[in-house]
Amino acid sequence: MSFGFPELAAIRLGFGLSPLTPPPADVEAVLAGPANAGPGPEAMTTEKASEIATRFRTGLKARRENRPEPPEAKKADRQLGTMLVEDLRRRTIRALEDPIGFGERLVQFWSDHFTTRATNKVNNALALAFVDEAIRPHVNGRFEDMFFAADTHPMMLVYLDQISSRGPNSPFVRRRSERRLGLNENLAREAMELHSLGVGASYDQKDVRELAELLTGLSFSHQEGFAFRPQWAEPGAETVLGQSYGGQRRGGLDDIRAALRDIARRPETASYLSRKLAVHFVSDDPSEDLVEALAATWRDSGGDLPQVYRVLVSHPEMESGLRAKVRQPFDFCVAGLRALGIRGKQIAGLELADFRRAVWGPIEAMGQPWARPKGPDGWPEDADAWVGPQTLAARINWSLRVPRQLLRELPDPREMLVSTFGGTQSEPLAWAVPKAESAAEGVALILASSDFNRR
Repeated sequence: MSFGFPELAAIRLGFGLSPLTPPPADVEAVLAGPANAGPGPEAMTTEKASEIATRFRTGLKARRENRPEPPEAKKADRQLGTMLVEDLRRRTIRALEDPIGFGERLVQFWSDHFTTRATNKVNNALALAFVDEAIRPHVNGRFEDMFFAADTHPMMLVYLDQISSRGPNSPFVRRRSERRLGLNENLAREAMELHSLGVGASYDQKDVRELAELLTGLSFSHQEGFAFRPQWAEPGAETVLGQSYGGQRRGGLDDIRAALRDIARRPETASYLSRKLAVHFVSDDPSEDLVEALAATWRDSGGDLPQVYRVLVSHPEMESGLRAKVRQPFDFCVAGLRALGIRGKQIAGLELADFRRAVWGPIEAMGQPWARPKGPDGWPEDADAWVGPQTLAARINWSLRVPRQLLRELPDPREMLVSTFGGTQSEPLAWAVPKAESAAEGVALILASSDFNRR
């Protein structure tokens, strides 16, 4: 069988082919996905997250004081306890219902690029709000707007401990010299090293420190919300990459926005993020031609992401690099569910324990526990990070077990071979699947194959 752009786009840019949904006819069909990746009616907000966290803490206080726990506190405790699992369910449903999957793939990409992690239960809801408030609204917009939204979001401030940072010469610190309060450079360093310019770009420790001083004043607590506190801010102007921000009177968020905007517009940012997009969607070692094509459009458009996506989707390397990337565990599970013809409403109807067995537990066994990356650099891209004896065994186990768990009747493997690969299957797999002794064995051969685990 022959194949073309529709099959390649579904496999490489989305979550794979499905017997229920036709593949994208052209570039325009693919690019419609990001426009529909915005927050839905179920979106979490910082305000709602703080309400839940506050109710939860009233329960903690009651337990410490040996008082009865209020009913609303118990409800918040249960809600926070299952929130990350339900978030994975919600994200799985959106990925299944996205006609191609490119929009939800981009949500995954940018959420990982701006990695955050709730290190305690009370901030689980805030982690959801980060994606719904900082990532989804800007997936199809300008990078500089996403950059500012992400790096000043309460979840990022908490995760990188920006809420503890104080200007060394700020009024707040000068009045409390005995407390040894001071600057925290985490957010400034990650803003440059991971979120924009990249390692090795033309900045130094002085730039990091000056940006860290500029960021002082950002604050958040569940009780008082997000604010800029001038008394915490380092007074005077700060010079970042040769540009001065602020002055005798600091402008607060306006100065921070200006600095992040200028960093976002630098050519180093265009090059770094263009390569990162190419690595994620195309190859662990993309061609310089692809990277430069993306970077040139990034520079010319001022970081207008839809224009950059268009170059990515239409570049010839999308075709030449088929199966150059290993599907990460979440991508693998969603692609498997799509290939089996499972709808989002079926996932929504699963008991929580069944969803844990079908998706939550398996992706952890495959090496990608949901919402728990090891560090601020997010999940690795290289194939070796996802291909090992234990993680491959987990994929095979999923392929054998989960289809029978979710479906009363398995698809005919011969038909599934066609609908899943659209003619891209290798000769060995095309030979083996029709010879399977049962439907379960044939389905497992498809899902556990190298053809399916790579895109």
